[in-house]
Amino acid sequence: MAAVAGHEDTRTRLLATALRLFTEHGVEGTSLQMIADALGVTKAAVYYHFKAKDEITEAVVEPALRELESIVGEAARERRPGARIDHLLDGFVDIVVRHRALVALFSSDPGVSRALEKHFFGKESAMVGMMSILTGPDPDPARDVAAHAALAGIALAGGSPELAHYGDDTLREALLDVGRKLLGRPRPRRTPER
Repeated sequence: MAAVAGHEDTRTRLLATALRLFTEHGVEGTSLQMIADALGVTKAAVYYHFKAKDEITEAVVEPALRELESIVGEAARERRPGARIDHLLDGFVDIVVRHRALVALFSSDPGVSRALEKHFFGKESAMVGMMSILTGPDPDPARDVAAHAALAGIALAGGSPELAHYGDDTLREALLDVGRKLLGRPRPRRTPER
């Protein structure tokens, strides 16, 4: 059991190190040797976990994509269209805020973009599910554009280095507010404090 825990700990450290180096140098500018050096292990130890940098890149983005797929599934099960949109918007913003460094890479690094293409833009992808929830079955051009603008804008702003000084709660609230405006959703009513 300890060997499995050590294996997972090394893999977790490797992925965290890869994300940090990808953020600093880009995917293309980060070598397997750089990852090994930063971890203090041999390149062979990196190869034990991953055979290629593309596998590392996919593994770095996979947890956020799994979370997103889960949010899309939960939202799709909501009964009312407005509740589906609200659930999706809340979950998407939460993922963007929690994975800021990764989201910044999504929009700026071609290596991460390639890793996302097969998971994010296929027929059964999270993006298709998100757009279906946000636009409904027969979207008009304004609704379609608003949904795309909301998703892209939230992701770009959430991962923007220029907004990194905002705390998570502040950024989350601002992104939700912008998303609601773009999607024509009312602000949630706050119950008065007693």
